[in-house]
Amino acid sequence: DRDVTGVQTCALPISGSLGVDALLVVIGQAVFPSTKGYVHFQFSDYAKLTVIGVLIACAAWPVVTRISSDPRWLFFRLAIAVTLVLWLPDLWILHLGQPVKAVLVLMLMHLAIAVVTYNSLVRIAAIRSARH
Repeated sequence: DRDVTGVQTCALPISGSLGVDALLVVIGQAVFPSTKGYVHFQFSDYAKLTVIGVLIACAAWPVVTRISSDPRWLFFRLAIAVTLVLWLPDLWILHLGQPVKAVLVLMLMHLAIAVVTYNSLVRIAAIRSARH
């Protein structure tokens, strides 16, 4: 059992998620030049929401490890459910007329954050057993 602090546990998924977000913005703007300058591609716009989401996942992981006999199984399904819920605002702004290509990049960013955060937490954070 590794003993990892909350700050250490969250550092990798936060930095990894912000890094993958930034990379996807660069790739998205290269593949879809019409998305250059899109408001939601500004670091300050997506970074605060990314950090908040990852911190919530960091808080959820220890809870899941305590309430489930198979926490990775449950956390994986929760990550899928949360990603689907986080796509709802993306679909809403698409409905409101935001550019399709830009919204697709945002949706890909949400998926990438889920993948990075899930893999970081289940591999770094210790699963503490209820019995000692």
